[in-house]
Parts: sequence; C-alpha cells; structure tokens
Amino acid sequence: MRRLLTTIPLTLFICTMAMAQIFHTDSYSSIPPKREVRAVWMTTIGGLDWPKTYAHTPRTIVKQKQELTALLDQLKKANINTILLQTRIRGTVIYPSAYEPWDGCVSGNPGMSPGYDPLAFAIEECHKRGMEIHAWVVTIPVGRPSGTGYKALKKKHPELLMKVGDEMFMRPEKAATATYIANICREIAKNYDIDGIHLDYIRYPENLKLNISRQQARANISNIVKSIHDAVKAEKPWLKMSCSPIGKRNDLNRYRSRGWNAEEKGCQDVEKWMKEGWMDQIYPMMYFRGDNFFPFAADWKERSHGKTVSAGLGIYFMSPREANWPIDDITREMNVCRQMGIGTAMFRNKFFTDNTKGIFDFTANEMYSYPALVPEMTWYEHKAPEAPTDLRISKGNGVDHISWNRQPADGDNIYYNVYGSDVAPVDITDSRNIIAMRVKNPGVTVPESNVFRHYAVTAMDRYGKESAALQSDCDLSAEEGLQHAMLIRNDGNRLALPSKPSTLDAQYVIFETATGVVLTTKAYNKEISVKDIPDGMYIVRSLSKKGKTHRICWAFIKRLTLE
Repeated sequence: MRRLLTTIPLTLFICTMAMAQIFHTDSYSSIPPKREVRAVWMTTIGGLDWPKTYAHTPRTIVKQKQELTALLDQLKKANINTILLQTRIRGTVIYPSAYEPWDGCVSGNPGMSPGYDPLAFAIEECHKRGMEIHAWVVTIPVGRPSGTGYKALKKKHPELLMKVGDEMFMRPEKAATATYIANICREIAKNYDIDGIHLDYIRYPENLKLNISRQQARANISNIVKSIHDAVKAEKPWLKMSCSPIGKRNDLNRYRSRGWNAEEKGCQDVEKWMKEGWMDQIYPMMYFRGDNFFPFAADWKERSHGKTVSAGLGIYFMSPREANWPIDDITREMNVCRQMGIGTAMFRNKFFTDNTKGIFDFTANEMYSYPALVPEMTWYEHKAPEAPTDLRISKGNGVDHISWNRQPADGDNIYYNVYGSDVAPVDITDSRNIIAMRVKNPGVTVPESNVFRHYAVTAMDRYGKESAALQSDCDLSAEEGLQHAMLIRNDGNRLALPSKPSTLDAQYVIFETATGVVLTTKAYNKEISVKDIPDGMYIVRSLSKKGKTHRICWAFIKRLTLE
C-alpha cells in the first residue's frame, strides 16, 4: 500500500511535466477554475513589502495607508484573492495587543503605536476588494537579544526562551509556549474580522541540536498547532487555519529532499495536521525548480486529506540580485500547479508588484485573467445559505445598478457573489462570468455592457459554501435552465425540442456554433427541421418577443452515410 501511494503522485508528476514541456508557459485550459488560491505573502518586517513610510503624524498615517491601498489595487488587477499579511513579526505585532509590543516597522519606534490600527485598516481594505486576508503569525522566533520582542517576553516568561546562534526562540517543548502563542492567535481571531490565521516557522530551529527524539519533537510542535487551532476555532470556527511548512515533506522513492524537509529536519508532521483537521490550508515554501519542485508538489497534494494545498513560489529568485531565474521557471510551475489542482502563493509581494521579469504582467493578463473564489472548506458539513431574493436591475448613466434583498438569517457572516453573462440562466460555474465576489452590502454597480445582459447573485458563507443562484431577466429559473441545457439527440433531419415551460415566452430558436456564431433562426416548434444545418455541435437558444434569450440545449447533428 505504501508503494502504491508513492507511485500515484509520481505518475501525475510525469504526466504534468510532459505537458509542461509541450505547452511551456501556456495555460492548460481556456477557462480558468472558478475556485483557486491566488496568494501573496506581504512582509512587514523592516518594511520589506509594506510599509515604506513610518506613521507618527496625521500626514504620515495617510501616506502609509495610501501605500497599502495602492498595492491592493494593483493586486486586484491581477485577480489575487488572498493576502498573507505579516502580523506577528518577532515577538512584536502590528496591532494593539494585550500580549506583545508594537513592532517598529509601523511607527519607526519599536513599542510605539503608529496612531491607528494597521491590521484593522488592512482587513477593511482587503474586504472592499473582495480579497481574503490572513494574519501571518511568526511563531517560534522572537528575534535578537537586543530586540523589543525578546526583551518584553523575557520579563514575563523567561523560562520559555532559548538562544540558538545569534537568535532567540521560544521553547516548543514547554506547554506554556503553546498556550502563549494560542492566546495571541485567539486575540486576533476574537478582535478582528480576519479570514484566517497563517502560522510561519512552526518548527524547531534548524541549527538546534535536539536532545530528544524526532518523534517527540514532532509531537511538541503538533501540540502547539492543536492548541492554536482549538483556541481560534472556539472563537470563529470558519477561520482558516494554515501554515507554511518547509517545501519538501520528506524523501520520496525516486527524489531526495537532500536533508531539508518538513518531517525530519523541521519536525513538522503536516500530514497529520491536515488529517486531524488542525489545518485547513497549507502553503509549503517550495522555492525550488524542476525535480526539486514538481514531484514534491504532487506529494503534498496526494497527502492533503482533502485540504487546500497552495505551493509557495520563490519569485524572488528571478531577481538578478538573487539567482536570476528565468520567468519560465515560475510560469511553468504555476501551470503545472493548476493542472494538479494546487493554488499558488508568491514570495514575496514586492517582487510581484515590481513586475520582476514580467511576472505581474503574465499573471494579470494570462494566468489569472479572470477572477476566482477561494476553495470551499468542504470538510465542514453544514447547510448552504439561503439564496437572496428580489433581484433588481436598473440602468442609467452608463452603468447597471444591481441590488437584491438579504435573507433575514444572513447575519454578518454572509457575502454575495455577482455573475453576468449574455446567456440566461447565467452559468455560475464559469469563472468568466464572475463580476464581483465577497460583496458585503446587497448591491453593486457595474459599467453597462452588451456582454452582461443577464445577472445572477448567490449568497456565500464564511466556509465558502454558496447558495442557489437568484437569476435576473430570465425566462427560466436556474434549475429549469440547467434541466433543459441538455444534449439533444436527433436523426440529422429533424430535432425534437424539450417541452416548453409555460413561463417561456419564446417565438424562435437560434442555432449557434460553439464559438458563438449565429448560424440560423427558426420558428419555435416541438420539432424543427435541421436538414439545412451542417453536421456539428450547436447551442440552441430561445428568442422571445422582447429579445430575451436562454440556452435550451446542445444539439449534435450528424447524418449517417452509407458506403
């Protein structure tokens, strides 16, 4: 059985690598997936990604905020949907905490408030743009002995600290370490409308000589993970728990990790964390290329136990100051990850928004050319939210105003997704139809367009589960439309249409090629002659007096020939 498990991902690896060599950086599908993690790590330590300006006056507060909103606007253009914002840095934080002091990256003075709450502001701005934001918590390291974080923690819990090299760390074997970090994560979960807690450096320091077994060390780290999970989920069970383990889980049968892996070196039992449900997502730091990337990515996916896997991409290696990788190394990884059903996360944000070697342009214009929702947490069983009601469309001044009614039981943890198409009912499974996502208020305004003649709205809870679609300007309900959007068989001479619903006011049917070219229009009858239509696959649509259309079915016309 063990041999079989290691063979499956390697077979997938060989197939995807063969395709990658054929297609190079091209996408594998013309229609991107509707759900996919597209993340960036936004580093705050030293202001590496943000902020560049210290906030200590009204003017500098505004400037610091503007720096962030400009970055988020840019990321929105590339359809990034997840921000991993470094929130706990080295025993210091970027929000007012009851446990730890302010980091100096926000005010320029360690321990001093910048005059506003950067975390609250970042959450608000991400949510305005339909993005998730996760609090990136550096767990075990607490910085140098001269640092603010270490000094503050030493006063309260000196027994939890140890020195490894020139750095100070918390002791994973101490039960109080798990409690302390869990309390920080609980504080964030309780006080902020965050979407997830993202654990970084949740492992033993690599230079530490262990005086206990690897098995016991893994158990100590797992205890911290479970403690954080329990604390966070007690506050808000929908918050996503994630981590960034070392990029290779362990040695594979045919590919070695070369001594740097999560299980043996870092004492991270990540597969157990996913199996037990302590992790909803993982972002392994896969800052490698070729055989050091693809088989190990497949291994993570194979052992995910249904949880979400997103590969951390080392885009910083494209910098001439680093390893000067060609962009093809990264774009190929992105394409193969999509083929495997794996998301991606860029490390780090500056190299992405600086468009290093064209990575931003490729992502925005090719790889992520359409929006995507984050994956649903399907491992939590619960009912889908009720669909919104009373969808209203008004046009004026070159825009469409779309509004709807909330359900009374929606509460504060329901978002709305808006879809638009020239086809009714709108296909909400097609990512190309997403207009707006994670909308909080019951209404949006979009530029008037001939493309979006029909709209649909769904409600979505914090687990990512969507309601049925409320369709607008449509002769059929979504359920009726799907029922009738079937493949109709015919003899090549006459085609029998499905029974016309009483609500369908249609006089004509349109035969349209799969590429959207209208071939012919005929009167709507129960049976229609197709003798004049060439062999091929066609979309059959109804056409009402008011010019409304919806897809009735697909028709494959093929005439038998006798030899």
